Amino acid sequence: MDGTFDHTMIRVEDLEESLDWYQTHLNYEEKGRWEAETFTNVYLGPEDVHEDGALLELTYNHGDHTYEIGDAWGHIAVRVPEDALQESYDQLMDEGVEDYRDPESCGNRYAFVTDPDGHEIEIVKRDFGEKWSIDHTMIRVEDADEALGYWTRKFEYTEVPGRWEADSFSNYFMAPEDAPQEAMKLELTYNYDGREYTMGDAWGHVCVRVDDLDDAWDDLMTREATDYRDPESCDHNYAFTKDQDGHEIELLVRE
Repeated sequence: MDGTFDHTMIRVEDLEESLDWYQTHLNYEEKGRWEAETFTNVYLGPEDVHEDGALLELTYNHGDHTYEIGDAWGHIAVRVPEDALQESYDQLMDEGVEDYRDPESCGNRYAFVTDPDGHEIEIVKRDFGEKWSIDHTMIRVEDADEALGYWTRKFEYTEVPGRWEADSFSNYFMAPEDAPQEAMKLELTYNYDGREYTMGDAWGHVCVRVDDLDDAWDDLMTREATDYRDPESCDHNYAFTKDQDGHEIELLVRE
C-alpha cells in the first residue's frame, strides 16, 4: 500500500465564511461537495492542482457547533514560489488576513497565517507545484520512533528529504517512496520534553488514496493497525484507522 494523500480534513464553524476565506485569499476553487442530512463536506484546491496533489476538505456540521483546535493538530503548509514569500505574505496582509508569524520572524524561510477558525497555515517556498497547493500537513506525535515505524510498516511510506533536528524538537516528513514532489507529505513533529497532546475536535484527519479498499484494509489489519471504522461500517465507500497517537486516517478509492 503506497497511495498518496488525497486530502486533509478540518472542521469549520461557519462554512460560508471559510469558503470565502479560502477562495479569496488562497484562490481555491470548489472541487467537490457532499451534502448529507447533518453535515456538508466541501473539497477545495487551486485550479491547476496536480493529479497527485491533495485537497483541503472543510467539514461543516449543521447547527451551532464550536470546536477546540487542540495541540496534537499542527497545520497545513501551502506553497509559494521561492522568490515570492514576502510578496505573498504582504498580499494576504493587504487583504485583511490576520498577522500571525511574518517571514522575518521565521528567518525568511516560511511564514504563518490563521484561517477564520484559528487553523494555522504555513507558507513555504517551493520551486514546484501550483501556488497555494498543499505541500504538507503537520501533526504532533509523542514518540518519534513509534510514529516513523507506524507509517513505514502500516502504509509502506518512507522518510523523504526535509528532516530538521533542532535542540528541542525534530521534524520528519513521510510519503510514498515514488510519490511525485507535488504530492502532499506528512510532517511528524516530535518535541523532546515528553509532553502529551490534546486531540481537539476541530482537527479531522488525513486521507490516503488506495486502489482497492478491501485489500488495503486487510493489509492494515494484518499489520495490526487499529480497527476503527471498517469498510462495511462505511457502506464500502471509505474506512478509517488511527495512528499510535489517535490521529484519524481515512482510506478512500479516488474515482
